Amino acid sequence: MTMLDAIDKALIDSFQRDFPLFSMPFQHVGAEIGVSAEVALLRVRRLVDTGVLSRLGAVLRPNRVGASTLAAIAAPQERLEAVAELINAEPGVNHNYEREHAINLWFVVTGRTQDAVTATLSRIQHRTGLPVLDFPMLRSFHIDLGFPVFDGPCKARVAPPLVEASASPDDLLLLTAIEDGLPLTQRPFWQVAQWLDWSETRVLSRLDALLRAGLIVRFGLVVKHRALGFHANAMLVWDIDDEALVETATSLAAEPSVTLCYQRPRRPPTWRYNLYSMIHGRDRETVLTEVDALVAKVGSSARDMAILFSRRCFRQRGARLSAA
Repeated sequence: MTMLDAIDKALIDSFQRDFPLFSMPFQHVGAEIGVSAEVALLRVRRLVDTGVLSRLGAVLRPNRVGASTLAAIAAPQERLEAVAELINAEPGVNHNYEREHAINLWFVVTGRTQDAVTATLSRIQHRTGLPVLDFPMLRSFHIDLGFPVFDGPCKARVAPPLVEASASPDDLLLLTAIEDGLPLTQRPFWQVAQWLDWSETRVLSRLDALLRAGLIVRFGLVVKHRALGFHANAMLVWDIDDEALVETATSLAAEPSVTLCYQRPRRPPTWRYNLYSMIHGRDRETVLTEVDALVAKVGSSARDMAILFSRRCFRQRGARLSAA
């Protein structure tokens, strides 16, 4: 694990959200953590270069900007790495994890349109020769991995807004331009404006508008949690009676240990689960203790549940709106 000092930790805990939308943002970042703008920028560059951060940029609300889905494959163990490589060959795949389950490869596919996502899934199924299970998100209850990982303040629990707005073609151009993150310069928004032949003011105002509309969930440092010692990350899948799902999911989403919570469709007879939640932890024992507490809280609303710990990360990057 990369050795981090107090400045690195302050950066990570303070700016996973609410990164300053100003012409010279690192002046504001540095002032908040007590360093110069130059030091703040150099530290962010180092954290990206060493793999602690995925990028500095936007985290998009699923299926409100472009299209996305979670998919899974049961790969024979002797083919697992080869199948993961075939999945990663698709530009629309932005996350790909091995998990502890017979259905062992779980990946997220994004694209400009739903047709693009569907085509990606079809190609993966054809190239691997394995059935692909498609689990589009039906409802989100808590989707925000911007939680403090050191000694920062507790994360805010904010219910996702009912988003009616949609991204314009120009917004899609902007978000595609920064899908790999902002350029790490003292004037990153000016650089993006140069790419698009826009004014810097226009770039800043559109990012602010997308944040206010909820199309961007958060804007800031995107952490690779495994690089920070979070190796015991578990996806909990629940078979919840449909009548009790909203109440149960709302209750789970409010728990501090839960970092993600969302509804996805069942796929009988292969897959009976309709509610997903994530716990990110540093050790397995602590996570299992937290799981026990969640099971007790859910009680009889759950007919069944399973724990899918992550084994390996084959890919983690931002959503690919450029994938056609």
